[in-house]
Amino acid sequence: MTSPTIAPEPSRETHPLPADHPLVDGRTTRAPLVRALRGDRPDVTPVWFMRQAGRSLPEYREVRQGVGMLDSCLRPPLAAEITLQPVRRHRVDAAVFFSDIVVPLRLAGVDVDIKPGVGPVMDQPYRTAEDVARLTSRTLDDGALAPIAEAVRLTVAELGDVPLLGFGGAPFTLAAYLVEGRPSRDHLAARTLMHADPGTWARLTAWTAELTGRFLRTQVLAGASAVQLFDSWAGSLSLADYTAHVAPSSTAALAHVADLRTPGADEGDGLPAIHFGTGTGHLLPALRDVLDTAGIGYPVVGVDYRTPLDEAAGLLADHPRGAVPVQGNIDPALLGAPWPVLEAHVRDVVARGAGAPGHVVNLGHGVPPDTDPTVLTRVVELVHSL
Repeated sequence: MTSPTIAPEPSRETHPLPADHPLVDGRTTRAPLVRALRGDRPDVTPVWFMRQAGRSLPEYREVRQGVGMLDSCLRPPLAAEITLQPVRRHRVDAAVFFSDIVVPLRLAGVDVDIKPGVGPVMDQPYRTAEDVARLTSRTLDDGALAPIAEAVRLTVAELGDVPLLGFGGAPFTLAAYLVEGRPSRDHLAARTLMHADPGTWARLTAWTAELTGRFLRTQVLAGASAVQLFDSWAGSLSLADYTAHVAPSSTAALAHVADLRTPGADEGDGLPAIHFGTGTGHLLPALRDVLDTAGIGYPVVGVDYRTPLDEAAGLLADHPRGAVPVQGNIDPALLGAPWPVLEAHVRDVVARGAGAPGHVVNLGHGVPPDTDPTVLTRVVELVHSL
């Protein structure tokens, strides 16, 4: 039996956000999304879509012609334009920063590329203590993150009172890609390393937590009004494995933004943060606990399409701080169904989300690439009408 990895206690020291930050100067303070993430019920239920900035939009395909995925993420004017496109088209209540979870790896010098039809592919699998020691000797400095900060600033300048969501991949998902070397169905090699050499696994996930944490912090300081930590592969884990070997690194990543506050009478208001994973119905309270342990001021749990929102809200209600807002969870498969079927499903999702303190409507995963954009616009209009 392996012993659990214990995360250091996050610092409770707080730091004010810049004076020109949208949450400080008031641009996004009363935005429906920010209010819902803080547990309020605005007049209009906010909605945005994971992967809204990208492949389903013809204007995205046009501006991306001849530019690789990771290169497009690192060209600030292009990344800003792609981030803004779905806000213009769909009138969603938030922009989500156009990037990829492996961008911090690229910025730290890892040879990684996004292969069309495959996903992130590394130069090699990192599976031994020597591999991981070599990998974790790399650092991510502010200079490397400068294109991210610039892209966020360009985007926020155009958004006005529409909030920007920062985005980052959870340390486990990044570590799984590194160990496997490419996408995997069962993440067997990563789960094997977790148990066979827990010390090496802890070093790897501490490093990926540092990268994602700095990536998120850069986005927030440049103007993002909230963040989402996306754990694509956490659903492959048991609750015991998640708690012992994954939660500490996700806590460490989120702690990088937990200290940032809007100035106030006392310590000010903390940043809203959403923790989302796919196939994580059995982990929802654990995802919430990560946010809490990290010291996030306004914790929100994203729910994928497999768990009805009223059930999720019930699972998340038993907590000393009370129930938390939820995000989700339209089934992406229904975006291709006849409109009456999709409409009934959207209405059901909104009704089931009514039991949580706040509700941000979203998909229960990302927008499929073949989605008709007019359907997404129609969903936004429907949610706003409710």
